[in-house]
Amino acid sequence: MEQVRQPAVAGMFYPGEKRELQSTVESLLRDAEAEEAAAGPGGPGGPAPKAIVAPHAGYPFSGPLAARAYARLEGLKGTVERVVLLGPSHRVPFRGLALTGRAAYRTPLGDVPLDTEGMDRLRDLPGVQELDSAHAREHSLEVHVPFLQEVLGDFKLLPVVCGGADAETVAAALDAVWGGPETLIVVSTDLTHFLDYDTARHWDEKTARAVEHYDPEAIGDEQACGRVPLKGLLVAAERRGLSVDRIGLCSSGDTRGPRDQVVGYGAWAFTEREAGHA
Repeated sequence: MEQVRQPAVAGMFYPGEKRELQSTVESLLRDAEAEEAAAGPGGPGGPAPKAIVAPHAGYPFSGPLAARAYARLEGLKGTVERVVLLGPSHRVPFRGLALTGRAAYRTPLGDVPLDTEGMDRLRDLPGVQELDSAHAREHSLEVHVPFLQEVLGDFKLLPVVCGGADAETVAAALDAVWGGPETLIVVSTDLTHFLDYDTARHWDEKTARAVEHYDPEAIGDEQACGRVPLKGLLVAAERRGLSVDRIGLCSSGDTRGPRDQVVGYGAWAFTEREAGHA
């Protein structure tokens, strides 16, 4: 079996050539850092998040908001050694959480080694399986990796594709690999799909309030494609006393595309209130 998970959406969701991809990510981050700095406290230079939630559409659509989430990680290069990345399965239906048997994830920026020790820890949990087919064509994880490569430099990745699972299953997985400052958690989700602009804004605001009140039960099936990992993060974050900060809400109608059918995007940062709390 090939040991590297090859990129599936390079050249579609994001540039497929190394120089162009690096230039695109750098530009998105520069713009995001300026926007975040203008927003005041909580932006770059504020407390480093333990977890972020960010969208996973093509870079022209959700890239600006995703970059604002990654701008919050400024200064974490050399501190974060492992990223636990969770996103939904768009192509392969299955129950539980899926790991991969591969040893690395590849993007045009290079290969990211996987955290095999962390994956071994998760394999012992109920509802966790190895399912390479769930990873092979899945974009919800892949589109985040170039941002992580640019912001963090060297790190190990622990990628988890989420199928049908309850919040407790996801929270248990997060607890098993929570770690300390060396571990960052990233949850990948878009919000509403193919509603008109104003209706999408209404429902995305409801989802945002649910996130900010740690209320996973208030997030319905049509409100977020990544609701499974998002709900699990909310359970784990509330138990550990993390604070949550809304980075932004927008839709494809704000960035690129018509407003009769939009996809909603949201981004949040979760921060540990007490240094060293784990």
